[in-house]
Amino acid sequence: MLKKMIARLIEMYALEKDIDLFSCGSATYRNAAVGRGLEPDESYCVGTRNEFPDLAIEVILTSGGLDKLEVYKGLGVSEVWFWQEGKLSVQKLQADGSAYAPVLRSTLLPDLELELLARYIRPEDEPQAVKAFRKIIRG
Repeated sequence: MLKKMIARLIEMYALEKDIDLFSCGSATYRNAAVGRGLEPDESYCVGTRNEFPDLAIEVILTSGGLDKLEVYKGLGVSEVWFWQEGKLSVQKLQADGSAYAPVLRSTLLPDLELELLARYIRPEDEPQAVKAFRKIIRG
């Protein structure tokens, strides 16, 4: 439920802000050249569709989410968002592709306030939360 709720809100945001967002879903991505594969909870390309997503979303219910960053790095995924314990955090792939570093704001969706988004990730009242989020982002 959490991954779908996050996806709905991000998709609503992109639609309202006229951002070209291509859904990749939770497909398994493999890069034979580096021998890596992974299945994110949700993923998107921003601006244009690419072989691998620009943004991957991971819902962490137990420990170990950051271990996936090595695989995402090998695939060249620009940002990985983690939902854990009611909060969103963003890891940004460095320009040289060598490592991820935590950032406070997404560079792919720079005007999206992550704390605001997190407040509406409420699967228990999903329809109302999505409508309320839409109303807020419309201004």
